[in-house]
Amino acid sequence: MSAPSPIIDHIRLASRQLVRELGFMGGPFAGTALPPSAVHALIEIEASQGITAQELAVLLRLEKSSVSRMLRKLVSSGDVLETPSKLDSRRKHLTVTADGNRRVAAIHDFARSQVARALDRLHPGDEQVVFDGLRLYAKALAAEEQYPQPPQIKIVSGYRTGLIASITQMHALYYARTSGFGQQFESVVASGLAEFCNRLDRPVNAIWLALRGAEVGGSIAIDGEDMGSGVAHLRWFIVDDSIRGGGIGKTLLASALSFVDERGFSETHLWTFSGLDAARRLYEASGFSIIEERPGNQWGSKVMEQRFVRKRPAHEP
Repeated sequence: MSAPSPIIDHIRLASRQLVRELGFMGGPFAGTALPPSAVHALIEIEASQGITAQELAVLLRLEKSSVSRMLRKLVSSGDVLETPSKLDSRRKHLTVTADGNRRVAAIHDFARSQVARALDRLHPGDEQVVFDGLRLYAKALAAEEQYPQPPQIKIVSGYRTGLIASITQMHALYYARTSGFGQQFESVVASGLAEFCNRLDRPVNAIWLALRGAEVGGSIAIDGEDMGSGVAHLRWFIVDDSIRGGGIGKTLLASALSFVDERGFSETHLWTFSGLDAARRLYEASGFSIIEERPGNQWGSKVMEQRFVRKRPAHEP
């Protein structure tokens, strides 16, 4: 057997030093009291909202039993939420909670500062050398079996069996968690959506779904009748936690507004609640402006209701 190339042992030495400097050998890691595997898990769950425990085990190269124990601790600490799949209750989608988001943000801040301090000690231009080298080495080390990607998200229009139940459930679960809404809110969503679906055959009404396989993961609708002639009402806009953050909301909104403009509506109105900052940024980027804000408590808890309006773009006839 021929002697190994000296570069191999040099790379191994650098790898061991990298592991030590990053804190993998023990003690506080990434500014937390969590072990490296839990920090890594939180980052991946936040980046891939809706990942399952099985998918996470493959991604982290860990035994399923180890991942299960780790997830129990993260759920118990309030950082991670497990939501049963609508198609198979035995499969649970993982998402980070508000507390988990704050913890992940702190981890990112710590790690970015750590990397920035190291790069400051290099000569200008060396940071690209570091990035290219790490990327090439990580790719070469990667196992042949890659992390299984979730089914492709597809945007479809029109009614699908189970639509009313799926959209109602998404609204009920999300607003119960974020706003404390209960049965009254769920009933209003279900009854309003059922009534609207009876009018989908009319050309001024439409609904779009984000489908992951056969599972509904998001929705948006345009009701062209209930607010009067020439006014489109944007309703039931929601994206499930399991696919949020991947641009699905932006795609759904673009589909609805394209329909609005094609049908010649002069205005588009929507009602929402304060505090939904990501949705507000999306609305404002699409031409909506807030024109009304008022307190409301008809949903079981006190909230600030907001009305946004988008005028027909100036270039439209």
